Amino acid sequence: MFSFLVPDVWEKIDNIEKSCEEAFKLTQPWTQMPEDPARDVLLLHPKLHPPKKGFSSAEGQARMLHDLANIELQAMELGVRTLTEFPDAPQGFKEELVAITLNESEHLRMCLEGIESLGFKWGDWPVHSALWRAVSAEDSLLDRILIVHRYLEGSGLDAGDTLIRRLEGLGSNGPIQKIVKQINHDEIGHVNFGSEWYREICRQKKMDAGEDFFTRMADLRLRLPKRIEPVNRVLRSKAGFTDEEIQYFENLRLDFMNKDKKN
Repeated sequence: MFSFLVPDVWEKIDNIEKSCEEAFKLTQPWTQMPEDPARDVLLLHPKLHPPKKGFSSAEGQARMLHDLANIELQAMELGVRTLTEFPDAPQGFKEELVAITLNESEHLRMCLEGIESLGFKWGDWPVHSALWRAVSAEDSLLDRILIVHRYLEGSGLDAGDTLIRRLEGLGSNGPIQKIVKQINHDEIGHVNFGSEWYREICRQKKMDAGEDFFTRMADLRLRLPKRIEPVNRVLRSKAGFTDEEIQYFENLRLDFMNKDKKN
């Protein structure tokens, strides 16, 4: 059974390798995708989540890891989803995606163990499915790569860097900080995977990747979650973004912020 159909979070982790293997073997797209992935905790829209405490408290750090675990969980499930919906994707792409998906499961395990080390547990707060809902069964493979690996995970680089600086501001370098740093370091490779394959598939289709990026983002941006973290140019460059693409995301961030002010 594919991981996104399994409710228990630990069973999802234990099942992920087999789930990837089954998805990898498909010869036809799997079309029975659920509206939301199965969960063993309360699933709520982000606007309905309770307020958060600061990182100076154990509860605030546990809540941060809980939110991060939810993101890593969805990233893991989206990896399997892409494998099931695009069985005709290039072999090399699928092989690299399996490795990334397994790495996401390791990130998830680290977060869950970190939550427990602080005296809390998975499910102490609600979760959302905003990343899962950002994709669609109607996506092309280029859409999916841009949404998941270049937009969602790319935005995660910006947010992760902000988390690291906030935690370092506490004046310590404990296990929680190390978890966040490890995840952010690994995510550079995940995003770069998207950058490289985006350009490679455009090349195979005899398309200009630079032009396609801006056209495709214009079509997709209305259904993507808003991201207002400052754009980290250094990490984005390491992850394969061009200066023009980085500038686009900086302008998009300002646009999101201005619209929020008007509302």
